[in-house]
Order: sequence, then C-alpha cells, then structure tokens
Amino acid sequence: MILSEQRITRADMVRCTLCADAPCDQVCSKLAPAALLRSVWFANEQTAALRLPKANPCLLCDAPCERACVRAGEVPIHDLINRLYYQVKPECETPLPENEDRLRCDLCGIPLENPFLLSSSVVASTYDMCARAFEAGWAGVCFKTICTLDIHEASPRFSAICGNEGGIIGFKNIEQLSDHGVEENMEIFRRLKAAYPTKFILASIMGQNEQEWGKLAKLCEENGADAVELNFSCPNMAEGGLGSDIGQVPELVERFTAAAKRACHIPVLAKLTPNVANMSPAAEAARRGGADGIAAINTIKSIMGVNPHTYVSSPAVHGQSAVGGYSGNAVKPIALRFISELGQNPALQGLHLSGMGGIETWLDALEFILLGAGSVQVTTAVMQYGYRIIDDLKAGLNLYLREKGFSDVREARGLGLSSLHSTTDTLERNTVVFPKFNRERCIGCGRCAVSCMDGGHQAIRMDKNRHPKLDGKKCVGCHLCVLVCPQRAIFSSQKRIRPASAKGSAGSHQDS
Repeated sequence: MILSEQRITRADMVRCTLCADAPCDQVCSKLAPAALLRSVWFANEQTAALRLPKANPCLLCDAPCERACVRAGEVPIHDLINRLYYQVKPECETPLPENEDRLRCDLCGIPLENPFLLSSSVVASTYDMCARAFEAGWAGVCFKTICTLDIHEASPRFSAICGNEGGIIGFKNIEQLSDHGVEENMEIFRRLKAAYPTKFILASIMGQNEQEWGKLAKLCEENGADAVELNFSCPNMAEGGLGSDIGQVPELVERFTAAAKRACHIPVLAKLTPNVANMSPAAEAARRGGADGIAAINTIKSIMGVNPHTYVSSPAVHGQSAVGGYSGNAVKPIALRFISELGQNPALQGLHLSGMGGIETWLDALEFILLGAGSVQVTTAVMQYGYRIIDDLKAGLNLYLREKGFSDVREARGLGLSSLHSTTDTLERNTVVFPKFNRERCIGCGRCAVSCMDGGHQAIRMDKNRHPKLDGKKCVGCHLCVLVCPQRAIFSSQKRIRPASAKGSAGSHQDS
C-alpha cells in the first residue's frame, strides 16, 4: 500500500464539493475527473491511479475542468491527476483485480456479494431507495425499523459537527422508526425480493412485548426478509421501555431474542446499544436467547450545538430539543472498541458480527473486519455523499485483498484482535521511537514546536531558518508533532532507541 506520507488525501482537494453531475466531467473528453477525485477523497487513490489510461491526457491540457468547477480555480484538478500519474502510479505494485470474487462472503451462511450493507435508517426506508442502492452495488440493506407504533417525525431532526473542510464528522439525529405501516413495508419486501433475488434484506424490527417481537419476525420472514435484526438500541425510542432501554437490560435482550427466534426460521441478529460500559453482558444474553449474530453499534446518546442566544440545543424543534443519537466518522473509535470486545469474547465465538459506526472509506470498513466483523453497515456517509460511495468501498477493499494475497475477505476477519489489549499496562515502555522530519515538505510553520512546547516535552525548537530541530535528550517519542503537522512532513522513524532513563537521553540534537 502507499505509505501514509506519500498519499494524496482529502487535504489536497479540500475545496472539492464532490458534485452531482460534475461540471469537470462535462468538459473533459479524455477522463472522468469526478470519479478520480472521489477515489482520492475516499482513500482509494491507488485504484484511481491504476485506472488511468497509459498516456497522460493532462500533459498538453489547459485544464478546462478547473475553470468549469463550481469553485472555479479552487480545486487543483490538473495537479491532482498529474500526481496520480507521477507520484502514486509508480508506487503501485499490484494490478487491479480482474473481478470482485474476493469480496464474496456471507451473513449467517447466506451469501453476500460483498460485505457492504446499508444500515437501518432513512437511507433504506423505501422501495425506490433500496432498489437504487442495489443497482449501485450494495450487497444488501437493513431496512428502517418496522414497528406497530404510529410514528410522526419532528422537524428539523438532524444536526452536525463539521471539520475544517466543511464535511460532517459528527452527526446527531432525533429520528425514530419507519413511518410506513407494517403491511406497506411487507409489500416493499415482496417487491424487492422479486426484483433483486440475490440481494440481502435484513429486516430491522422493534416490538412492544414478546408477542409483537415474534409476530413481526414471522411477518418479515414470510414476506421475503433473509434475516431479522432486533433493534434493542435506538436512543430515540426509550419511552416506555423501548430501544436502548432494552439493550441495557440483558434479561430483556434474552427474552425478546428468544421470542423472535421461536417465531421465525431465518437468522436473527441483536442490534445492541453503545450506551453501556460493556456490551458483552447483553451480547451473551442475546446468544442465550438464540441469536445468530450481533449488530453494533447503534448511535450514541448525545447533545450538541447549544445556541448561545436561545439556549436551545440542536436540532431545535419549536424552541425545544432532546437527547439524540450521535453517529458519523467521529464515533468510529468507540464502535471499534465494542466490536473488538465482542470479537475477543470466547463466549460469543461463532456469532456473526455486523459492524457499523463511522464507516466512510474502505479503510474504515477494513478496520471493523480486522477486529472481527463479518459484514459492515453504513448510514451517515451515505446521507452525506450518496450511494455512489460503494464504488470506492468495493474497489479499495478488493485491491487491498489482492495486494495482501487474500483469496477471500473472510481471511482478514479478526486478524487485528491478537495484538489488542484491553488496557495499556502490558505495552512495552523501554524504548523510544523518534519522529523524522521531511524538510522538502516542511514549510516552517512551527506548529510542531508550539504543540511540543505547550502540550509535549519541549523537545522541538525552530532554528533561524524556520527549520524544526529535535532534542533527543528531551524527546519521549509521543508523536504529537506527527499528528499536528498540517503538511504531513513528520512521520515515525520506525527506529527504536533504548533511553538511559525514563525521560530518555538517547541522543543529542537531531537535524530535520
């Protein structure tokens, strides 16, 4: 794979809006710039480079794509494509896979053409939406939670935290369950299964008692669902002992899982809440109830965006707000922690894990797979970027599997678990890994020195030429400087030094 310091990333195309029917495509007769830019955005620059034609059509081009851009002159399309040709492509050692066979897997024994599903939400809530997702290349959908409740949604019901580039990194919703009737949703299942018999339909359900959990599970099976997902985790349906209130009580998880299993013959997954200290008690209860798998995580209870003038948090509904569910790329570390907990639990061995929480790129999805997930589910990234992200999810993962020599995506499942510890107590603490400075990339901003001085160990200073200098006697190898550098000009040396003391006195001043 391309090393991190050599990659082209979102930071290199931060002003790109990832347009629909992109104007840059409309004026370029040689390439499809929009698809190339999307691949860079979704950490798939290697595939983008390998798909380029042999001869570079940009060499003698005056870049009409940049003039046609909705942010004319702000996105360096011409430069980015040239970097794909001359920086990324020469580093690519593995040719593009000839097919997608490596992505084939299963969910509780039922074939999936790839591990990517839409998770239960608005993105999988109508026939048309699911059909378009299937046509785009998604292997399946977890349909928005079916219930017998009379659902009326609030408006507005979304809010977000955005990163420096303007994209959503954290997303809050106060949305509830399917606002279609049970019979209407069953008709959707019948139509989907008739039109797309090889696609996977995972029916999310929520009952109010044992009888209703069983009735809904049976109905979904009779109308074409391949499996059922029990929603024990919706943070917006806690009134009356529903949603995440159930997921926090293992006895209820076991009882309602057993009710669904008695009523149907298709696989049953329990979708568990992250609003607990540990997920294993509820997961083990689901297994005792007969669950075939676990889905995790649902959204995290949250409050965001308190208005300094009205004093109401976001989203505000007629001057009021409520605790809601937090999702997006910002929750991925929490989701991975829970997936690893389930993956390492010997009492859960053999259960299918369907992972979700902050997946945007194929690298995100791979992390879940490496920690034990057999399938992955996506919502927030689709809400932001559309179903089209499946192209780069599949292509990036497929190329990675070929490059690593895997014949099947299932071979990668759980490979990251053995090196993972529940606490830091067991980690090696006797050596220091110094950072290295790339002077060609460094612009002399001094961010590394500021962060090291005020948040680290005062080991970096700027010389008179604005070059960073590292004091090896003070550096403890924390790598804060690596993280804060806006130019990605600092990286790990991969060389371990054994210090003479706990603070380290492994060397003197190190040049940049």
